Amino acid sequence: MNVNKKKLAEIFGCDVRTVTAWQSQGLPLVSGGGKGNEAVFDTAAAISWYAKRDASIENEKLRKEVDDLRAAAESDLNPGTIDYERYRLTKAQADAQELKNAEREGLVLETELFTYILQRVAQEIAGILSRIPLVLQRKYPDLCQSHIDVVRTEIARASGRAATIADVEKWTDDFRRAQGE
Repeated sequence: MNVNKKKLAEIFGCDVRTVTAWQSQGLPLVSGGGKGNEAVFDTAAAISWYAKRDASIENEKLRKEVDDLRAAAESDLNPGTIDYERYRLTKAQADAQELKNAEREGLVLETELFTYILQRVAQEIAGILSRIPLVLQRKYPDLCQSHIDVVRTEIARASGRAATIADVEKWTDDFRRAQGE
């Protein structure tokens, strides 16, 4: 819906001078706006512009707050003070959001999902390996049973090792300790 400046000011509940100031900040016009020409605005475009502008202002305030908190070195903050707690909260929120973004982009996996995937792969591999002695017997009937038994034993050892894939959480803890985390 196209409206003039006065009607747009009524829609936003502000003064006409505010709408004029918004024009200088980039409020989109449909037509007019010059001397003697009435400015006409598309309400949908104006509302969209206002929402983006408002979000941008809010984001800038949050960025400034985060920058201010970063500027105050962690060592300068005293535990128990409001600034310290605000810094901890902001840092935790930022870390959590980064982790969510990395997960959404497929850069990280939850340990439970990773364990599930590895268990499925290990089961499939164990199934393939267990068939090898039978395949060898069929393809090479002259092969000694003792050779087949050695292959079977080694495959059983490998399958047993693959079954320990459920220990991935323990391995993750070991890795973190080794990395000093």
